[in-house]
Amino acid sequence: MSEEPARESAGEPAGREAGSVAVEGARAPVPAQGSGARDRSRERSRAGDAAEWRAAGNARRGTRRVRVVASVSLVGLAALAVLLVPAFFPLDQQAVDLTAKLLPPSAEHPFGTDDMGRDLLLRSVYGLRVSLLVGLVAALVASGLGLALGCLAGAVGGRVDRLLMRLVDTFTAVPHLLMGIFIVAMFRPGVWPVVASVGLTHWVSTARIVRAEVLSLRARPFVDAAISGGASRLRVATRHLLPAVLPQAGLAAVLMVPHAVWHESALSFLGLGIPAHQASLGTMINGARGSLSAGDWWPTLFPGLFIVVTTLAIAGVAGLWRERINPRRRSELVL
Repeated sequence: MSEEPARESAGEPAGREAGSVAVEGARAPVPAQGSGARDRSRERSRAGDAAEWRAAGNARRGTRRVRVVASVSLVGLAALAVLLVPAFFPLDQQAVDLTAKLLPPSAEHPFGTDDMGRDLLLRSVYGLRVSLLVGLVAALVASGLGLALGCLAGAVGGRVDRLLMRLVDTFTAVPHLLMGIFIVAMFRPGVWPVVASVGLTHWVSTARIVRAEVLSLRARPFVDAAISGGASRLRVATRHLLPAVLPQAGLAAVLMVPHAVWHESALSFLGLGIPAHQASLGTMINGARGSLSAGDWWPTLFPGLFIVVTTLAIAGVAGLWRERINPRRRSELVL
């Protein structure tokens, strides 16, 4: 009789352990099922996020591709119009037809006519030709000047660098348009005074970019090797530094063309740029101010559209060039 309670008491822990094992065994699948469901929900959420990111990336690439194609097409169309239209449709700048003045857009005159009876479509193409010529030449002048001074400041350093940087700060402190007006006012209105005005006031940004690039290149091992080999500073600058910064200077020149076109249009609108008898987009808008106040909108609208569309297209091509030069900055492409 005494052994049975002992056996029962000895069997109680075993029974409890077996019961706890059974309970744990019964409860074990429940957390496993819950964690598996949570893992599956996380995987579905991650897959959905990845799909959304892929869709957003594809949409962004598609939008960028459309903008690039549109920009290149518009620039090519503008170049063809500027080159071919004057050859097939010569324009007499002095021709006046008062019987056809201020005609609204029609099949015969798609852009209408101005207050002198001149066709606005043909005159806008000629004006675009002059504005692009001024913009391209002024951008080349400004980029060449900025490239030379920036490379000189970065390669020589010392007092030359400090002096040129103080000159850059001085030009930066004065508004470009105000300095351009001062330069143009010293000469008679014409194409070349406007080119000089834009070129002499817009070299600062290129000089800063080139100087920063040259300073970073001077710390490269190949420059130290060239100097250790006995190369002079001039040789290092012309053979090693200058070719390395040419792509950046070219990009700065392309980006400067739209700004130069706007600058020329502003000076011509103020009556200080291209002469009134010569077609340019700025002079056309300046001459159409009286028509606009009378309710005739087309002499002002179409030259303004030419300026906006052309400058945006050139900026888009410049953005494509920047992407080619530095593929890591694709996300910063602005067209």
